Amino acid sequence: MKLATAFISTADYLEGEKVSPIRHEYLGGEIFAMSGGSEEHNRISGNIYASLLRHLRGSGCKTFIADMKVKIAIAKNSSDIFYYPDVMVTCDPQDTEKYYKSFPCLIVEVLSPSTQDLDRREKRLNYQSLASFQEYILVDQTEMKVEIYRRSEVGNWSRESLGKEDFLELNSVELTLTMADIYDEVL
Repeated sequence: MKLATAFISTADYLEGEKVSPIRHEYLGGEIFAMSGGSEEHNRISGNIYASLLRHLRGSGCKTFIADMKVKIAIAKNSSDIFYYPDVMVTCDPQDTEKYYKSFPCLIVEVLSPSTQDLDRREKRLNYQSLASFQEYILVDQTEMKVEIYRRSEVGNWSRESLGKEDFLELNSVELTLTMADIYDEVL
């Protein structure tokens, strides 16, 4: 006997997340519990968040870490997608929802062995569907290695890999980070 999958509405998901002791991502009516991160994951996310927060203070852009959702509308009359990026920046004044943001320009995900395939494929493609989205940064937590997906002025996406001696240029927010900034007290 096959069990039917229970679908929940976007409104029920959002209300449930307000009181849930664990975070869930939401994909078209289904929810998926999120696991906790390692110390390295937490430090890398925190290092990037702190650098962005300092840099963007007073600019009108807002920086978020871990507990703020991003909403991706997938189709009219259909359920949406909600993810919890590790770090997110929105500079759009219409991004005023209290529990999620819809117009990010930059998202950073710190790769974990259990989620890296999801981050590289599903999440990347869904994030890239957002018109406001300009840069997607994937940070390895076991070695000094960063991948950048960047939208060009004509809308095409390119990929760049950085190593230990490189600098991370965040064009969307006009900030440059060294690998030492990103991996401070990690590697």
